[in-house]
Amino acid sequence: MEGKGLHILLSSLSLVALLAIQSTDASVPEIYVFGDSTADVGNNNYLPMNAAKANFPFNGVDFPGGTPTGRFSNGYIGVDFMAKLYGFKRSPPPFLSLTPETIKKKIFSGVNFASGGSGILDTTGNEIPMTLQVHYFSTVVSNMTSHIGPASVHRLLSESLFLISIGANDIFADFAKFGPQNDTHKDEYVAILTSKYEDHLKKLYNLGARKIGIFGMGLLGCCPALRTKTPSGDCIEDLNLYARKFNRATKSMLRRLSSSLEGMKYTFGDSVKFWSKIFQHPSLYGLKELKSACCGGGRFNGESPCMPNATYCPNRQQYLFWDMFHPSQAAYKLIAQAFYDVGSLRFVSPITFKQLAA
Repeated sequence: MEGKGLHILLSSLSLVALLAIQSTDASVPEIYVFGDSTADVGNNNYLPMNAAKANFPFNGVDFPGGTPTGRFSNGYIGVDFMAKLYGFKRSPPPFLSLTPETIKKKIFSGVNFASGGSGILDTTGNEIPMTLQVHYFSTVVSNMTSHIGPASVHRLLSESLFLISIGANDIFADFAKFGPQNDTHKDEYVAILTSKYEDHLKKLYNLGARKIGIFGMGLLGCCPALRTKTPSGDCIEDLNLYARKFNRATKSMLRRLSSSLEGMKYTFGDSVKFWSKIFQHPSLYGLKELKSACCGGGRFNGESPCMPNATYCPNRQQYLFWDMFHPSQAAYKLIAQAFYDVGSLRFVSPITFKQLAA
C-alpha cells in the first residue's frame, strides 16, 4: 500500500467518521497483528512466487465458504479466535490487501502485518521480516496522525491491542544450519533473538503500542515434519528445549522492558505449557491424533506440504496439526481460549489476554 494513497484517503475522513466505522461491540478499538505463518491471514498472497503461501486448497476447507485465504490452516487461526473473543468478526485484514477503495472501511479496526516464513531476524526467510512489519505499521500511524492529530492517535493506539506470534522460523533456521547444539550455543542464539525482539517492541512502543499480547513458542520438535526425522517418530527434544529457552528468555525480557516503559502492559502465552497439557490429556480437549498432520503426504503426513494433490482427513476436529508445521483450526481455538481466560494464569503471565484489554 503506497503511503501517499493512504494519506489522501485518510485526509478525506473526519474524526466523527473515523469513530463511526470502528467496531461498536469490541472490547478494544483496534487490533494490530505481527508475526509469521501462525498469524498471517493473507499478506503472503501478494508476495513473489518464492514466498511461503497457503492461498490454495486444501487450506481453508473449513473457512466460511471453503475459501483458501492465505491462512496456513484448514480454517481460522489463533489471532482470528482471539479477535473473536475481543468482539471482532476475525483478524483484521492483511496490510498488503488494502487499497484506497477498501481502507476506509477496514483500517480503523486494525491491520494484520504478519507474514508466513518471516522471523525476528531480518535474515530469516524470504518474506516480510518483523523490521519491515513494524515499518509498515509506522506508515499507518503517520498517515492517521496527519488526519486526526497525534493526541487522538495516541489515545486510539494506547487502548488498542498488539498481538505478536513470531520466532519459530528463526529457531528452525538455526537448527537446519547447525543441527543439535549444546546449551551454550542455544543460550547465545536465544540472547540474540530476544535482544532483537526487544528492539522491535521498543519501536512499537514509541509508535504508540501499550497493550502487547505475545504468543510464545510451542513444542517445535513435535511438528509432524520434525517427527519424520526420528526413526521412532518421537519429538525432537532438542528443538523443544530451544523453545523452552526462548520462552523463558522472552518472559524475562518482557518483565524488564515493562518496568522501564511507562504504561506498557503485556501478557505472555506459554504455548509449550499448553501443548504439554494437550499431549498429557488429549481427550480433555477433544483431540485424538497428535502425531500426524491432517493434510500432507508421506510419514505422518509430514514429508510433503498440504497441496491440492495431497490427501486430507475427514475428522479434522480431532487433529492437533493441520499440516506438517501448523496447528489445526481446532487447536488454534483451544489455545486462544486458554490464553484469553479459561486457562487463567496456568498458561499466561502476568495477566490473561482478557485482562490485557481491561
